[in-house]
Formats: sequence, structure tokens, C-alpha cells
Amino acid sequence: MISFNKYYNFFNIVSILLITASILLLVFKGLNFGIDFKGGTLIELRSSDNKINISSLRDSLKNMNLGDVSVKNFGNEKDFLIKFENNTQKNIIEKIKITLENSFGKSFNFRRVENVGPKVSGELLKSGIIAISVSLAVMLFYIWIRFEWQFSLGAILALFHDVLVTLGIFSLFSLEINLSIIAAVLTIVGYSMNDTVVIYDRVRENLRKYADIKIFELTNISINETLSRTIITSVTTLLALLAIYFFGGEILKGFSLAMILGVVFGTYSSIYIANTVLVRLKVSQKTVLREDKD
Repeated sequence: MISFNKYYNFFNIVSILLITASILLLVFKGLNFGIDFKGGTLIELRSSDNKINISSLRDSLKNMNLGDVSVKNFGNEKDFLIKFENNTQKNIIEKIKITLENSFGKSFNFRRVENVGPKVSGELLKSGIIAISVSLAVMLFYIWIRFEWQFSLGAILALFHDVLVTLGIFSLFSLEINLSIIAAVLTIVGYSMNDTVVIYDRVRENLRKYADIKIFELTNISINETLSRTIITSVTTLLALLAIYFFGGEILKGFSLAMILGVVFGTYSSIYIANTVLVRLKVSQKTVLREDKD
């Protein structure tokens, strides 16, 4: 049996530091919102010239006053994704085509052009925040009905931990936040909650079964009893996500990275956040039996 409970205090301190750092990053540095949330234009290009690279493309566009310009490969070395903020210049796409033709000849095929206005982007950001908030509220209600309030508090703290730390890492490395990342965060919420509920079910069963075992030891027993399920679920999920991250193309990297972080932190928080709350609140068999009578 692995003694997870020996490290409760250590990992609680680590989690407090991670959450504090994440909040500071989000407040003072903020998130790198993509075109979905701040508005702008996206152009997907395919080049027929192997000599064209990201640096040469960026140099060609830098004198056009496009504002904040992002150029990166999209899928393979011949495909490029250009993003820039909202621009008031008329016929800006035609000007970009002319600029690129002057620099590289007719080497590009414009495969996709998308525009997101500031009003639409503001509505998308608002909808994304509402979606995350509602999902957390619904999860809180579910756990409150499903378990005792001590369990609810542990599950919600674990959820906030996973979401905050994931967003903190995206802020630290200035990774782009778009609609797919919001989808990933919502998935993280569900994954983390599912992992926590499995362990909590076993904790509650063991509370009824072992009246003479303290919650400190009982949570450790419950974690070990569900460990094989946790490992199998986490590893198989991570294998799929790693395949998407490395082979799924540029457009899926942000989503898969957020999911990978969510799986790792979700598994960690189910053990070292959710369960330690029960230990701190000194949950006992009387707690469960009292709730059963009610």
C-alpha cells in the first residue's frame, strides 16, 4: 500500500504556492486571448516554395502596420497561419496578397480567411466565462446533493485548483486562449469531478465499514483501493491526448495541452486536495450516519 497520506502537508503547501502564483499571473500578466476573444483576422496560406519560412513571412508583413501579428506553421512546413488584430485599412487582404506577391512571387494559395469583429469577440468571451461559471455551479449542486457538505467543499476546491493552475500555466507561457481552450477547461471540470467522485464513494463506503479507523488512514486506504482504476483511466486518456498533441497539427495543440494539464492536475487534486479537506475537517463515521438519517 502506498502511503499517500504521509505527503498531505507537503503537497498542500505546493498547491497553495501554485494557486497563489496562478492568481498573481492572471491578475498582473493576464491571458493571451486569441482572435476569438479580442477580434481580428486569420489567414491560412499554403506555399509552393520550400524556401519560404516563418521569419521571411513576418519580415514581409512587418511594414504593413497590421498591429500584433502572429505567424506560425499550420500542419506542415508549407502551411502557414497568420493572425493579426482588427485593422481599419480598406481592402487589407488584397494589400497582403500584393505584398506577398512582391516579396515571394505567386507562391501562395490563400486557403482560408476569417474575420471576427470586436462585438462578436466580446460576446464570445462573455459566453465562455458564463459557461465555465455555470459548469462549476452545477457541479457544486450535484456534489452537495450526492454527498455531505464536507465532501462538496473538497470537490469544489479541487475543481478550482485544476482550473486556476491550468490557466496560470497558459498565462505564464503566453499560450493563446481561444474557444477550444474553453472547451478543454469545461472537459477538465468534468474529468476532475469524475475522478474525485470515484474516490469519495469509496471513502464513504469505508466510513460506514470501519468505525475504528481515523479519516487520515481511511482516505489513504480508499485512494489505494481505487488506484488501479485511476491509473488506467489517466494513462489511457493521456496516451490519446499526447498523440493529438504531437500528431494532431497546430490547431489542436492548445486544446490537447490544456487537456493534458487537466488530466495531470485532476488526478493530483483528487488525491491531495479533495481528500485532505476531509482530513482537515475531521470527517468521521458519525458524519455519514447523521446525513443518512436526515
